[in-house]
Amino acid sequence: MAKPDAAEKEALVAAYKRILQSYIDRRPSGMRLKIAEAIGKHKSFVSQITNPAYPVPIPARHLETIFKICPFSPEERNTFLQAYGAAHPTQSKGLRGAARRAAAKRKLEIELPEFENAETQQQVEALIEDFARRVVELASKR
Repeated sequence: MAKPDAAEKEALVAAYKRILQSYIDRRPSGMRLKIAEAIGKHKSFVSQITNPAYPVPIPARHLETIFKICPFSPEERNTFLQAYGAAHPTQSKGLRGAARRAAAKRKLEIELPEFENAETQQQVEALIEDFARRVVELASKR
């Protein structure tokens, strides 16, 4: 298969971003902010990577986090990953592994007190999630 030119590549990126945008729009409000906090980026970055009007691609390293924050059905995940793989064919092998790992994850629940301030609650949860993600990243490198 021939490598897509710049316009085709942009169209393929826009296609998977439209899919992601529609999935996020069907979730409760605040989803972009939760994704931004989880990946350690500003909300405007998340707006750029989820808006088909912007050519900024979604970095593959953020996909698992996005799937975790905004849970997709298996069908939604497969549809998105197929479109993402079409736009980024060199990463498609890693995406299959990421999808497989996401399906094989264990869930750990941590009991936290309910804070009176909702912002504090979100910050504490984001901090714990970020710590756990970093520990897993370090352990995965071994």
